[in-house]
Amino acid sequence: MGTVLLSGLFARYTVKREKGDAMTSRRTPILAINFKAYPTAFGEKGLAIALAADHVAAEYGGSLEVIVAVPATEIVRVSDAVEHVKVYSQHADAVEPGPHTGFLPLEALREAGARGTIINHSEHRVGLNDIDFVIRRATSLGMEVLVCADTPTAAAAAAALSPTMIAIEPPELIGTGIPVSRAKPEIVRETVRLIRMINPEAVVLTGAGITVGEDAVAAIRLGTQGVLVASAVMKASDPEAKIRELAEALARAAEKELG
Repeated sequence: MGTVLLSGLFARYTVKREKGDAMTSRRTPILAINFKAYPTAFGEKGLAIALAADHVAAEYGGSLEVIVAVPATEIVRVSDAVEHVKVYSQHADAVEPGPHTGFLPLEALREAGARGTIINHSEHRVGLNDIDFVIRRATSLGMEVLVCADTPTAAAAAAALSPTMIAIEPPELIGTGIPVSRAKPEIVRETVRLIRMINPEAVVLTGAGITVGEDAVAAIRLGTQGVLVASAVMKASDPEAKIRELAEALARAAEKELG
């Protein structure tokens, strides 16, 4: 992302907000699963994992929100099959429908069944202008946006653009199995603190290295509302069991910390 550009934006906004911790009295914990382009993300395997997530979400009713960010090729297949999870795209391009070969406009993603999109994942970075365009366009279309950020300052600057959610993901920990909540808890705390200064209503998620239920518990304890995971589920020998493990941990921690 333009971490430098976002940092500059953050500097402009910090003088406009007073410190505060205006949070709702009860917030639903969030489990967001990024399918990426793992072999298990496509076809019947990908659908099976999405349905597993749907089953778990159904068990929790409205007490847990589950998001599945699937490859663009799988949005129609998955959205037609699930009832209890939100289907996201993994990326959207900052273009309107028109002569843009190979691009993914939000209108096309919505038509396919996506209710939101991830933007600026460390594996698919974009510029600040693109992030702003996608958030504005998504808002006008009634879609959600999850912005990924690699530093607390970048996350806070993204919050100034009013996305639905922001995930803090130090790229050096992604896919390592070492959760940021354990390796660098101060990053999560600082992210939450800065975002609350800019946009008290922003939803904050913890990403990078989330592997087991205890990682999800730690994320909630550090002040975030949930987790963004990928390999923990997509490479699991039993994806549904892993989804259930993470869901149970989030629900348990949220009942104590957010309830």
